[in-house]
Amino acid sequence: MTTKNGGLTFEAVLRVLVEARALTPEQARDAAVHEERERARLIRSRAGAAMKRRGSAESIVHPAEILAAMDLKLTERGVMELVAASAKLPFIELDPLKIDAKLAPQFLSRPFARRHTALVVAADGATVTVAVADPYNQGLIDDLVHLVKRKPVLVISTPSDIQRLITDFYGFRGAVAGAEEQVAGGVDIGNLERYVKLKRVEDIEANDQHVVNAVEYLLHYALDQRASDIHIEPQREQSVVRMRIDGVLHKVHTLPKVVHAAVLSRLKMLARMDIAEKRRPQDGRIKTERGKREVELRVSTISVAFGEKMVIRVFDPDNLLRDLGDLGMTEAQLELARTFFARPTGLVLVTGPTGSGKTSSLYAALRAVASPEVNVVTIEDPIEIILDQLNQVAVQPKIGLTFAEALRHVLRQDPDVVMVGEVRDGDTAQIATQAALTGHLVLATLHTNDAATAITRLLELGVDPYVLSSTLVGVIAQRLVRVVCTECRIETFLTPDQMSMIGLDVDALVAAGHEPQLMVAAGEGCVKCRGTGLVRRTGVFEVLAVDDKIRKLVIARSGSKEITAQARNDGLMTLREAALRKLGKGITSFEEVLRVTVEA
Repeated sequence: MTTKNGGLTFEAVLRVLVEARALTPEQARDAAVHEERERARLIRSRAGAAMKRRGSAESIVHPAEILAAMDLKLTERGVMELVAASAKLPFIELDPLKIDAKLAPQFLSRPFARRHTALVVAADGATVTVAVADPYNQGLIDDLVHLVKRKPVLVISTPSDIQRLITDFYGFRGAVAGAEEQVAGGVDIGNLERYVKLKRVEDIEANDQHVVNAVEYLLHYALDQRASDIHIEPQREQSVVRMRIDGVLHKVHTLPKVVHAAVLSRLKMLARMDIAEKRRPQDGRIKTERGKREVELRVSTISVAFGEKMVIRVFDPDNLLRDLGDLGMTEAQLELARTFFARPTGLVLVTGPTGSGKTSSLYAALRAVASPEVNVVTIEDPIEIILDQLNQVAVQPKIGLTFAEALRHVLRQDPDVVMVGEVRDGDTAQIATQAALTGHLVLATLHTNDAATAITRLLELGVDPYVLSSTLVGVIAQRLVRVVCTECRIETFLTPDQMSMIGLDVDALVAAGHEPQLMVAAGEGCVKCRGTGLVRRTGVFEVLAVDDKIRKLVIARSGSKEITAQARNDGLMTLREAALRKLGKGITSFEEVLRVTVEA
């Protein structure tokens, strides 16, 4: 199983895989032939600057990484689980939210951890639990006994996970610890380097200012986790960092109380905010790069009980930009929505609460209609993603450029398509409908619970019912539901009570001789989904087309219930029904359906 110096070899791993029937002998022989070529390719693909700085030790590639990169349908985790079973050691998934990040630097130095791919994940009075990728390295085991001064207990994890958490725990935590000493020593925050372009995590130098490092790691982690918001919250004894991921807040870090102000000052500098002002709320923004894409961070501060709180909204094009067909509509809904956006004139409303995906839907629609022959103008507060195909205007209430005022001027700019970020008042509503009446396609958003309520809301804002009935093309209401995690997905049955909660008549099913059971998908919870069983989000939609029957109801100022009833008679799928369809297909969970939608 090992080489002369006691380390895990590529050949030894191949034997484990063959014995476990994960590979055939022929596949193993072929893998051995191509080992060096694949190893060299992986080394070349790694960051050159980081490798040069770390030296040759960091160019060692683990056998599991090589095998996972080959066309053998093997994963790094699958290989390491078999290695763990062969070594009679437990395999664990490393969850950064469940490991005390302060432990690792207390026991092992960063160079040692990097060189041996070893991470301390737990400790008590007698033992220290160390995650390793090579359980046969006797030199490592001997060194651990000497370094940790307790009995080392080995567990197996994937080399990439161990190295990733070494970067996180030693990098971010080291930066925070250094920042604590830095602030205690009276460092001048105003002298920190002013730059916005984020370095790669592996390129952050140990001799950079510690506060700069801490902020760099924090922003990188948020982007890696696809966070939409970062909350930095002062508490009585410490500061807590939470991130909203897939619509749910997760606690990810804590900061010493003395570091809180330094981190906020650094972020304020990047956002061009007043560092000295801590009592009045402030807003700012940071433009940065992530790979080849531009990411914007909107920064907001406000004074709370224990100090100044900061929230950073992340506008990442990778998360916001989707094609119409990728939003989550059914085929029928998608076809209907496309007819709305293909119209040369008229008003199309997209409605839903904050965080329901309206922006992504509008950008998808605008990208679908934008072309060199069409002048598309948007009015936004603020501009969330800059797109070259659009002429984007940001409202500025401080100088009187409101949505209504901007819309008046935009209509003199020869637009074909106008997007109004939000209809907030009667003035904006009436100008938007008049624009649709005079030969423009107008897309606008409202904050209402369903499609029909958007119509009655415009009437309440003072729009003439005859004008509205003549201009309104359709309304799209939407919500976002989280998707069942593919890594920990299981099939389960709803209870009779749960079936009743989603409108199924259990008694009727029993009377008809059917078993009152409905199979759905659920997630047990794993590292990938942070224990929630759900990861990422998709949309559920209610797409209401305005036909002659609906127009008559608009003219008669009918209520939302009457409009919904008529639309359902004509085939409208409500938000709840759309969510139930995703539940039946195993896309989302029962709890998500209840959380996001209400019964029509």
